[in-house]
Amino acid sequence: MESPIVIEATDLTKKYGDLIAVDAISFKVYKGECFGFLGPNGAGKTTTIKMIHCVLPITSGELYVSGMNVKEKGREIKSIIGVAPQETNLDPDFTTIRNLLVYSRYFDIPEEKALKKAQELIEFLHLEEKKDVIIDNLSSGMKRRLILARALINDPEILILDEPTTGLDPQARHLIWDTIRDLKKRGVTIILTTHYMEEAAQLCDRLIIMDYGKIIEKGKPSDLVKKHIGDKVLEVPNNKEIINYLNTTCPDAKYEVAGEKIYVSSSQCEIAFPEILEKFFPHEALVRDANLEDVFLKLTGRRLRD
Repeated sequence: MESPIVIEATDLTKKYGDLIAVDAISFKVYKGECFGFLGPNGAGKTTTIKMIHCVLPITSGELYVSGMNVKEKGREIKSIIGVAPQETNLDPDFTTIRNLLVYSRYFDIPEEKALKKAQELIEFLHLEEKKDVIIDNLSSGMKRRLILARALINDPEILILDEPTTGLDPQARHLIWDTIRDLKKRGVTIILTTHYMEEAAQLCDRLIIMDYGKIIEKGKPSDLVKKHIGDKVLEVPNNKEIINYLNTTCPDAKYEVAGEKIYVSSSQCEIAFPEILEKFFPHEALVRDANLEDVFLKLTGRRLRD
């Protein structure tokens, strides 16, 4: 049985004058899944999320959140969504628990209930020892966990996570990942934006890749890797002999020349990899598993975006 649709966009569009930031995109998000928005800077993913959260009005198309039209039910939609922004916007004058209690007032949560919920969240995010510590005395990882706790103060049906682990060390990152998985088990629907492709592959049930305001691909991370890359990737130094060898010996191989390297990916041509390794630069070549980052760079390019 298919899960209920929690978010549904049809030809969703956002314009700023002549600029089309989001260009007639359509997608569905189902209850209890982690749904990823990937894309280079300026792709339109942040604008899309702001429309979901009713921070930005839509220009045209349709957008429903939990069955409610964003054009008509903005206040009600905001009440069922929790948002953990990328920037650290905690109140530096307050302690950990005080930040949660003050934020709870935006949702008209009774004081006694808010205190109980805040204490539960502090325990859930492993911040017990920092409960009465002011924000400036928290580490970056603790601040990220507190921002996540704050986003959960209203028991949201939908949780929006914008780059939740940026700047964190591996231990803190994995703690956030475990928390996200736990929330999914509890039935929370999660919207995730991240530039860490490993994070998207680990956490997202499905995702879309956006570029220039359009959806250029969608699906399960593993399916996208198989579709666009295959099982393995060969990395070798940029050399005309290798390119000629690939074109003649393995014409079906997909390869990309980027700077000083050639990236070769082809499920049908893995038999040629050992030959290439033996014939060309055996000590400077690498065969590795294909991953979501390969897909992302193939579809959006390797050029740096501001």
